[in-house]
Amino acid sequence: MLVFFKERLVLLSVPKTGTTAYQTALRARADIVVSDPPELKHAPIYRYDRFFRPIFEKMFGVEMEIMAVVREPVDWLGSWYRYRQRPFMQGKPNATHGISFDDFVNAYMQGKRPGFANVGSQARFLTPRPNGCTVRHLFKYENQPGIRAFLQDRLQTEIAPARENVSPDLPLELSPDIAERLRRKCADEFELHARAI
Repeated sequence: MLVFFKERLVLLSVPKTGTTAYQTALRARADIVVSDPPELKHAPIYRYDRFFRPIFEKMFGVEMEIMAVVREPVDWLGSWYRYRQRPFMQGKPNATHGISFDDFVNAYMQGKRPGFANVGSQARFLTPRPNGCTVRHLFKYENQPGIRAFLQDRLQTEIAPARENVSPDLPLELSPDIAERLRRKCADEFELHARAI
């Protein structure tokens, strides 16, 4: 999470959406950088609303605008799948070694997900709060020029983020029937991505 107080902007770090690269590129420009532990670096809306928003509201009387990036759901799941194929994951319960992408996505769609497929939800991460706390600036991961242009304009600074935390390049084939089931079962994920610019 990055906070730009004067610009009244908070960039939430949805996992696997490239925000680590922006965090590195903008850490010197941000007023607050939350890079660890992961539960705070990747604080979802409800955690931001509960712990961070009250500080800005009560101490300074300001409401921050929230920005986030979301990824196309199959691509997002593919990034998790590839990330958990990295050599250091070998032998860990979260590893996806020896598991096909179809099996990974099938496991993700289960009510009780096994550890290797328990990767959360972009839609749940960004669910608006009853008090109106919500993402105001929502960008598609694929729209890197738009993300950069928005941040450069808002922060009045040049940005050149490098690729970071990149997953291994693996072919991802998803069977048409599993892809269709994912669209039905996780419709909120696809709707969220469709709303982003």
